Amino acid sequence: MKGTIPRSFIDDLIARTDIVEVINSRVKLKKAGRDYQACCPFHHEKTPSFSVSQSKQFYHCFGCGVHGNVITFLMDYDKLEFPEAIEELAAMHGLEVPRENVIQRDGKPQANFKTKRNLYELMEAVAKFYQQNLSHQIEPQSYLQQRGLSEEIIERFEIGFAPNAFDAALRTFGQSQEDIQKLLDTGVLTKNDSGRIYDKFRNRVMLPIRDKRGRVIAFGGRVLPNDEQGAKYMNSPETVIYHKGSELYGLYQALKVNETPDYLFVVEGYMDVVALAQFGVDNAVASLGTATTGEQIQQMFRCTEQIVCCYDGDRAGRDAAWRR
Repeated sequence: MKGTIPRSFIDDLIARTDIVEVINSRVKLKKAGRDYQACCPFHHEKTPSFSVSQSKQFYHCFGCGVHGNVITFLMDYDKLEFPEAIEELAAMHGLEVPRENVIQRDGKPQANFKTKRNLYELMEAVAKFYQQNLSHQIEPQSYLQQRGLSEEIIERFEIGFAPNAFDAALRTFGQSQEDIQKLLDTGVLTKNDSGRIYDKFRNRVMLPIRDKRGRVIAFGGRVLPNDEQGAKYMNSPETVIYHKGSELYGLYQALKVNETPDYLFVVEGYMDVVALAQFGVDNAVASLGTATTGEQIQQMFRCTEQIVCCYDGDRAGRDAAWRR
């Protein structure tokens, strides 16, 4: 189970934060007497009714009634869960969030904020590496063109390519034992029974998986049509920064197009999301397992009021729909 965040830390975090500074970085505020005003970011209006009090460290909208402190604002505006809002606020102050009784799902101690930040930065660099490789490879480019994907869509989803080599990522990023361990921890590298370390993804079209805050947390790799070896799709394993039952592929991209979509389409795979975007359907997401979890459903309902399931018409798709 996850450890709890001490109440004393939360109170101290709120006390050292200026709500005006946080909100103004997202919504342009104007001074109005002792307080600050703006058009409400939570409903459409032409006359400002959203008020922020610096002395009370509180916001209130006289139009729709929404109100709260800096944490509730981050939860509602950035669409974060409570612990994520605390982490976001702590990061602004360069603080690490303490947790009590911290045990991960695999029984190992939870990684601290600095460790996770280093892994996020590494995954971002690996994603860029795969993207750059795509521009030098004719075969995967031809495959994507045959799928009808435009340059704009390929760039939007940051699609890349893992070279057909056992040490491409290892040579590029594994400069030390510490670096190699990070690559193993994120699932970029893997180790066989004899102890040999090598690239997990090889000769595959690569799709980076971003969380709703835009951080690269995992990859999905699609085999090229002429390569019969291995599974059609290969996914990153669960890691300290990636829990597949909590994430949705394409949600970050969908919310960049429209922060408040009327509904979200739930499809089966990565390429379904990308293909729909190619045809102008920008509000599709894919679960990252055989069944959509309660956490994923909660996450979707924080972004929209309607969810439309669009699974394949085969037996597996029908079974998946019933499991939802």
